[in-house]
Amino acid sequence: MFKKVLIAEDHDTENFAVQVTLRDLGVVDPDYVYYCDHALAWIKNAIRAGEPYDLLITDINFKDDGSTQEIKDGLSLIKAIKSVHPDIKVVVMTVQEITNTIHEMFKAKQIDGYVLKARRGREHLKEALQMVYQGRTYQSVDNKKPLQELNAFEFTQLDLQIVNLLYQGIPQYQMPEKLKALGAKASSLSTIEKRLNLMKESYGFTNNAQLIAHCRDAELI
Repeated sequence: MFKKVLIAEDHDTENFAVQVTLRDLGVVDPDYVYYCDHALAWIKNAIRAGEPYDLLITDINFKDDGSTQEIKDGLSLIKAIKSVHPDIKVVVMTVQEITNTIHEMFKAKQIDGYVLKARRGREHLKEALQMVYQGRTYQSVDNKKPLQELNAFEFTQLDLQIVNLLYQGIPQYQMPEKLKALGAKASSLSTIEKRLNLMKESYGFTNNAQLIAHCRDAELI
């Protein structure tokens, strides 16, 4: 089993649950951090010390508590860590259902396991850790959405303009005027809200930050 593990999780309860699961598998004293920037720093420090981590367990969404952070989400963290430590195994444990971006990260071998935080989350995490240690990949059974379903939604130019404005920090009530300036034909506040809801529902996202992160990772904005 893995010897040196780093947990990136900003909720104490979930953090403790992951530690208990690791202990059940014989992994003692895993390190844990609450911020993505700290996770990358610990990974780099371990490499410099000649004692690199074997495994990273991370969430995707990290709550903004006002602290200044360059890396704001788990997917960006994984990409940053893989650039300096390509051999590390990565297991994601999150409430976010799988997306096309995550499928692509599996294909690129940036993610090895994907576990939903659910009723049997600890059991699935244990299964994931065992399979990833054996060199296999893992997805929670209830998280295996067909790739064609994930590709079903097609972003319109208006959709991407809306998401780009969100990414720039423009509040929704100011978007109609901004969209008109960009030449958008449909730019009412109700249209903006409907398109945002449709985009989020199509990917199973619960907030705009997840949508922005997806579009950014997919290089759509």
